[in-house]
Amino acid sequence: ELKARVAKTVAFLESLPPAAFDGSDSRKITLKLGPPGKQTEYEFEGLNYLLGFGTPNFYFHYSMVYALLRHNGLDIGKRDYTG
Repeated sequence: ELKARVAKTVAFLESLPPAAFDGSDSRKITLKLGPPGKQTEYEFEGLNYLLGFGTPNFYFHYSMVYALLRHNGLDIGKRDYTG
């Protein structure tokens, strides 16, 4: 199931024409975060979202997976983490 989900995501990304990314650095992005009924709305421009929200969140979750795998006994180290 996981391989199928990854393949579906890759296929979707490959189907996007390059023009779909034109102006994405200034495109408005709105996120609603928090529990239902208490959500806070955050607005970003594309580049600010990427640098100030998207990338830090990606690396946070990436490092947490690494930490959980190590905690649960997987023999991995810094070279596995940094590539």
